[in-house]
Amino acid sequence: MGGDLTNCPRCGKLYIKYSKSVCPSCVQEVEQQYITCAEYLREHKLVSTYELSEATGVSVSQINQFIREGRISISDLPNLGYPCEICGALIREGRFCKACADRLNKDIQKVLGDKQAQESEADKQEIYYQFKNRFNK
Repeated sequence: MGGDLTNCPRCGKLYIKYSKSVCPSCVQEVEQQYITCAEYLREHKLVSTYELSEATGVSVSQINQFIREGRISISDLPNLGYPCEICGALIREGRFCKACADRLNKDIQKVLGDKQAQESEADKQEIYYQFKNRFNK
């Protein structure tokens, strides 16, 4: 039941992957970065993600990851958020901003409507051929 031998995507070192997606050294580094961010946020609740990054030395992408994972709760931190996966606008929940979510839903409804229209047209043609065959014998 051994793990897979792989390179750490963060530092490139070879390690045996069991459950973590990075090597043990990087796990420790990420944990220390989390502690640094959490401690800073206790005293500075009004900072933005970029200000937090600048003050702690932790990358914006790592801070965004902490937020997405729920490790940094933004409920009491009004200026923190993470980018929408489509347009990059700052959001506080979910994967997409309202505008992108609305556009996706509209596109999905259009595709479903087009599919239903095609199925409806195919049904009409089938009924026509059945009717035609029944009376043209």
